Amino acid sequence: AALLAARRNKDAVEMSDFNDAIDRLIAGLEKKRVMSVREREMVAYHESGHAIVATALPGLDPVHKISIVQRGFGALGYTMQLPLEDRYLLTRRDLENQMAVLLGGRTAEEIAIGEVSTGAQNDLQRATEIARAMVTQFGMSEDLGTVNYEGSRRAAFLDIPLGPERGPYGEETAQRIDAEVKRLLEEAHDTARRVLTDRRPLLETVTRRLLEKEVIEGDELRELVAQFNAQPVP
Repeated sequence: AALLAARRNKDAVEMSDFNDAIDRLIAGLEKKRVMSVREREMVAYHESGHAIVATALPGLDPVHKISIVQRGFGALGYTMQLPLEDRYLLTRRDLENQMAVLLGGRTAEEIAIGEVSTGAQNDLQRATEIARAMVTQFGMSEDLGTVNYEGSRRAAFLDIPLGPERGPYGEETAQRIDAEVKRLLEEAHDTARRVLTDRRPLLETVTRRLLEKEVIEGDELRELVAQFNAQPVP
C-alpha cells in the first residue's frame, strides 16, 4: 500500500491504496485486455451469482468486493470474501454452503444465459475438493459412515489433510465415494439454483450495476440486497 501511494505521489497512504494492494495480492495485477460484450456479460452474471449466494446463505465470510476487472492470475473477474475473524473449525453445513457459493457463478450462467462457460473450471475443482474431503476425510457421508479413507495430503481450502489420490480401498468403495461426491455437488448446485431463482431480479440488478461500474464494494452489494429484501412479495 505504501509503495502504491508513493508511485501515485501521495503524501500519505489512503484506504484506496490498501484496497488496491489487497486486490493485487489476492487476484494479481490488473490487465488491460478487452473482452467481447458477450464475454463481459457472462463474467458479470458469473460473479454476481457467486456474490448473491454468498449473501443468502448463513455461516459464510461476507463479500468484500465483486469485480469484472481482469487480473494477472488468469481471473476474468472475482468475488472477494474476507473473514471477520479467524475460524479453525467448519461444520458440514458450512462446507455445503461454501460449495453452493463456488457453484453460484456457473449456476447464474445457466439461469441467465442458458449455457455454461469454461470460467467455472477453478470453482468446480475447489468444490469437488471440498466434497471429496467431506466424504473421505471428515466422515460426513451417511452412506460411507464415519470412516477416514485417506492419508496425509493437505486441502488448500482449509489447510487440512486430504490423503493420497487413491486410498487403500477397493473399486466398489471408490465407486461409492465418487457417487457421494457427485451427490454433494448436485445438492450444492440445487441450493445455488434455488437461491438465484428466488432472487432473479436481484441477479439482474447486480449484474447491470457490475457492467456499469466494473467493481461493486461489499457495502453497496448489501444495500442492493436490502432493497430487494424490502420489496413486497408478489
